[in-house]
Amino acid sequence: MPETTAQHRTPPHYRGGAATGAPRLAGLPGVHRAEQLPVEVHETERYDTDDLRLALAGITLSRHHADGAVQWQLDLPDGEDRERLRIPAGTAQPPEEIDALVRGAARDRTVRPVGHARTTRTVIRLRDQRDRLLAEVVHDAVSVATLGSCTEVRSWTEAAVLPLDAPAELLSELATRLADDGLRPAAPATAAELDRLLHPAPPHRRTGPKGTAGAELMRYLATHVDRLAAADLSVRRDEPDAVHRMRVAARRLRSALRAYRPLLDRECTDPIVDGLRTLGRELAPARDAEVLRERIATGLADLPAQLRLGPAEAMATRHFARTEAEARAAVLTELDGDRYAQLRTALDALLEDPPLTGRAARPARRELPAVAARSARRLERAMARATDPGTPAADRDAAVHAARKAGKRLRYATEVARPAVGRPAKRFAAGLKGFQSALGEHQDTVVAREALRELGAATTGAGENGFSFGVLLGRDLARAAEIERELPALWSSAWRRKRRRWLR
Repeated sequence: MPETTAQHRTPPHYRGGAATGAPRLAGLPGVHRAEQLPVEVHETERYDTDDLRLALAGITLSRHHADGAVQWQLDLPDGEDRERLRIPAGTAQPPEEIDALVRGAARDRTVRPVGHARTTRTVIRLRDQRDRLLAEVVHDAVSVATLGSCTEVRSWTEAAVLPLDAPAELLSELATRLADDGLRPAAPATAAELDRLLHPAPPHRRTGPKGTAGAELMRYLATHVDRLAAADLSVRRDEPDAVHRMRVAARRLRSALRAYRPLLDRECTDPIVDGLRTLGRELAPARDAEVLRERIATGLADLPAQLRLGPAEAMATRHFARTEAEARAAVLTELDGDRYAQLRTALDALLEDPPLTGRAARPARRELPAVAARSARRLERAMARATDPGTPAADRDAAVHAARKAGKRLRYATEVARPAVGRPAKRFAAGLKGFQSALGEHQDTVVAREALRELGAATTGAGENGFSFGVLLGRDLARAAEIERELPALWSSAWRRKRRRWLR
């Protein structure tokens, strides 16, 4: 029985030297006629910055020319897979849809052609006496080159046999002739060779001697610089929760830099802290709008029918559609601005040449707890005010919010120390969870109350019934008061001396 395409899941593919010509096809068993199709030329231009920032970010941007058509192709990292975006090419520069996505990786550098691949393809169809197509032999002359001040060129030949309805005898003879010409079984290599020529050197990151406080701190900072970069692309793609992930990465970086100031030269790090604070403030409205929309929508849905009066859902939907659109536009403006580009550059420089002090050279297991204890004392002072019955009611929300921020700072300081300290730091962080959750929920009610007042006023001003927003406002006020009553007990449980012995 003849061997058919169904028995060849992957067409045989071969590779040889640049001078290898088309295979000899005369006298092949069962072949009556060899039909050569018009020669095709496929070209690919790889785009990147001079220092290959897109490749470092896992982004591949190419411009393809084939069969008279020109197309942009953008491959983006997407977890374990990759997402591919194809757009017809109108100009030699990346279109706005693509430029907007790669801007965060390119920052202040121009994206231009950095590599070129050219494939001259000859396809020969092999037919039997009945003019039945038996197989196709594809012969590619390939050249790949880098572009710029330093040019490197690679050339080779590739061939492939598409079996179609070819008998085993014909396929065996084709394999023999290709081998005689110096071609050996190998996978297609054009894209891989271009990747190899344009493979950027990994960023040089210094941490200091292993086991020191400085090494653990720099490892933590590097992790969250990378997370900030990944979130940047997610925000530009408008992925769910992307702004939150970016804001958390920025907050962790800022908290670590502030909590471990004794290990770093503040003259170098304070401007970065300021930049991260500014970025957080610019991201806050978008994140707050997302959280508020979900909170208020859930609150309205959970109300009994008799308490859902007027067009509350429609008013909330219109309000947050406008608010979120405005907030997203503001975020993208910030990410495309010079201030953010300078921050990213400063973070890269921090990792390349960390301004570590003498204390950073001390053993991590002893020094990190000693420095983290400063954040613990800060939280103690904040909680003393938040739980003090004498704190005026008008100042209570601000006091609880200050304690929440101090708690987060200690939480992130504990994250830095945890690899060196081990289980005691892990248990301590776990013990703070319930307390921190309560502080977070209290702040959610504070932000929601302001939005509910605004929605209620707007609904009433439009001549509609704003009662439902008033009900939600009353519930949030009651929940905030309940949390304030629970705080002393939550704090007492979280702040047990046994749990914080590791803090020296």
